[in-house]
Amino acid sequence: MNIALWIITGLLTALYLFSGFGKLFVPREKMAQMANAARWVLDFKPGTLKAIGALEVLGAVGLILPALLGIAPILVPLAASGLTLIMTGAVIMRIRRGETKAALGDGGYLALAAFVAIGRFVLEPFTG
Repeated sequence: MNIALWIITGLLTALYLFSGFGKLFVPREKMAQMANAARWVLDFKPGTLKAIGALEVLGAVGLILPALLGIAPILVPLAASGLTLIMTGAVIMRIRRGETKAALGDGGYLALAAFVAIGRFVLEPFTG
């Protein structure tokens, strides 16, 4: 279980770092042109997108850094819980926009983040 949690945590960290930095540094008009599934960014103000991106980067750092450094490892399941909340909002937004396939993808990320949260709170916590 511990190995599975580390693998999923690593994948989620990479995903949220990439996604978060994209929201922080790529203009939303350019992001919207990248794919049909990215047009949702036009529904939000640039400041809101930057806030979402910053939360994703902070969540990604919180998924891995506390455990690697052994400093406040309780932050790992808390970060996973925060990312679960972000992805819940993403799924709701996709459903409202009628983007079923994208909602399923976001739901997959939601499930993985929830698995890490539950895994590190209950199944394989870092603290005794």
